[in-house]
This record gives sequence, C-alpha cells and structure tokens, in this order.
Amino acid sequence: MRIEPVFLFDLDGTLVDSVYQHVLAWKEALDAEGIELAVWRIHRKIGMSGGLFTNQLLRETGLEISTERVERLRRGHAEAYQRQSAQIRPLPGAPELLAWLSQAGVPWAIATSGRMETAAVNLAALGVDPDRTPVVTRDQVKYAKPDPDLFVAAAERLGAPIETAVVVGDSIWDMLAAVRCRALGVGLLSGGYGPDELRQSGAYRVYEDPADLLRHVDEVGGRR
Repeated sequence: MRIEPVFLFDLDGTLVDSVYQHVLAWKEALDAEGIELAVWRIHRKIGMSGGLFTNQLLRETGLEISTERVERLRRGHAEAYQRQSAQIRPLPGAPELLAWLSQAGVPWAIATSGRMETAAVNLAALGVDPDRTPVVTRDQVKYAKPDPDLFVAAAERLGAPIETAVVVGDSIWDMLAAVRCRALGVGLLSGGYGPDELRQSGAYRVYEDPADLLRHVDEVGGRR
C-alpha cells in the first residue's frame, strides 16, 4: 500500500517574506529595553520561539532577564511587527504551491513558532483563513522549534502519521525539529540560511523558495 505524503509548512521565511521584519521588530523591542544586540545575531535566532530567543539572549549578553522583562520584550516585538504588516508579502510561488497541493488532493498544514498575534498578519498576507486551514501556532503547544511539537500537532490535525510528513522550512530549527519527529525535512533558502547549514541540520533537499519547490515537487513526494 502506497502511503501518501502530507506537507507541513513553516510560515516566516517559508511562505511569507517576513524574516527581516521580525528581525527589525525584535531590534526595536530590545532597544526599548536598553539591550544592545547586533542585527545578525537576532537573525540567527528567527524560527525559535520567543521564549527560546530570550533564553539565548540571556546567555549571550549575561543580563538578568526577569519574567516581566521577557513579557515586555514579547509584547514590544509583537506590536512592532504588527506595525509592519503592510510590508509583508507572500514569497514567490507560495500561493501557487498551496493551490497546487489543494488541487492535487495533497493535505497540508502550517506550523509556526509565532503566536497568533503575529501569525495572523502573515496568514492575511498569504490569503489563508485559519478557520478553514489547519494552522498550529506557538500558543497551542508546550514547546516550540527545535522541539517537534508544532509539526507533530499539525500532522495530527491532518490525521496523518508524522512519519509521512514533508516538513518545509527555511531555518535550521525547522530541519532539526523535522529530524526529531522522523519527518522528511525540505529546506528553503528564502529565510536567509545557507544550503550547507540546512543540509547539516537534516534537510533532504534544498530549494530557493516556494516557486522552486513547486517546480521540483515530484522530488519530495508530490505528483505533477
């Protein structure tokens, strides 16, 4: 019996061009707290949950970050990101890839480390209705990437074993999470990580963006 794959997508940097808006939003939130951190260091953490982000921040800066300060940072980031909503666009080929999967009868879902307060901006830009499409956000699981909880929950929403899933993401955190839940990891370069980084983290294939993945979807289990 042939097992049909399901596709589980990260959101930021995978389906929408939003990574650098997140970086700048975190920079604004950190600056408001008087915490200096280079932009490139922030970028390297995009794809983690906000909680893991602040934990790594604590180790890098040596600052003591209270629960109250963590909450202010989270809220400051969300507010700064929402102000940039007009700049958020789908990545090339993202709507077409999702439409093709739907027309081909291939189930798909979205699993993002962002909370719904920021994910809603991206979903609106992408034209995805979370009431009609399975979307799992950080609010709904105990642990975020690189833990696999988000992808496992998304596969459950589709009623599919996680081992049949193709996890599509742009960061090393997505690929590590895919490996940990025994899914097939497919990396995209559209979030700023390099191909070697993605492969070393477990990516089976690496493509430029959603449009490139659509052109090669048969290589990862789709049927053109």
